[in-house]
Amino acid sequence: MEQSAHPYGPPVRTRDSERTGTAEEFDLMSTTTRRNASAMKMVGALLALYRQAAGHTQRSLGEQFVIGEQQIASIEQGRRPLKPDLAEQLDELLCTKGALSVALSRMPEVDLVPLWAEEYLDREREAIAISVYDSLAVPGQLQTTNYAQAVFRSRVPVYDEGEIEQLVATRMQRQEILYGKTPPTTSFVIWEAALRDQLGGRDVYLEQLRKLRECADVPGITLQVLPLGRTSHAGLDGPFVLLETPDYQRLAYMETQRGSQLIADPDGVGILTQKYAMLRTQALNTEDTRDLLDRLGEKHERHRT
Repeated sequence: MEQSAHPYGPPVRTRDSERTGTAEEFDLMSTTTRRNASAMKMVGALLALYRQAAGHTQRSLGEQFVIGEQQIASIEQGRRPLKPDLAEQLDELLCTKGALSVALSRMPEVDLVPLWAEEYLDREREAIAISVYDSLAVPGQLQTTNYAQAVFRSRVPVYDEGEIEQLVATRMQRQEILYGKTPPTTSFVIWEAALRDQLGGRDVYLEQLRKLRECADVPGITLQVLPLGRTSHAGLDGPFVLLETPDYQRLAYMETQRGSQLIADPDGVGILTQKYAMLRTQALNTEDTRDLLDRLGEKHERHRT
């Protein structure tokens, strides 16, 4: 979702299969630099040591968990975080008496990025499909720089200008996922109410409409608007994101006023998948969505002149 500017707050309570945190952590974290890199390398070195002591190669260990040799190598080199559930399984297989799990839980605070956030960013970067529903603002993946600034300036309590600059720059950087050599298939459903607000003023609003109209023509991006006046609405509980990974794992991400949550539980993800499917049937099709964006742009261009 990435579009909001919610205040910092405590994590939302979730089941054990979910990771929690605050919405801004994603935008505050660089996509090219990990603040916990040294701790990740330490945990990776421990895994390599225990693996070798148990007589496993990277390939044989990867095959035990159906994750592959390359993922084990990435963890050992500190390029990929070791997740808590995998650490527990490795401790059991390698007879390390919980050493890897303890190492994860004791990563130094000065060097720590929340593991759930690391997991989300990893999954987002490698996702083969991303589906986004938003009812509050234009999704972060589609925002212009000026619109993103307006979103973050709307936050209460306010950010200082340095924080806004950092947040906007990182948000723009993360949009590169949609325009790489092998971008994910992306689908967006936006409630029309989010397109009626003129955050940042009329010029910013018109610029944002033009970008949405351009994105609507990009291969691999599906953009639909859920119009006002519908007699049923499957998204009244709020925005969410669905991700599908290369190994076909499905995850969901949701934000609230006081936090956010990453959901891996199949039942929870399944419910949101059903909601998204219904939202797509309730929304305008892609051709009618383009027509609506054209009409909105023309209307406000006339008023500006």
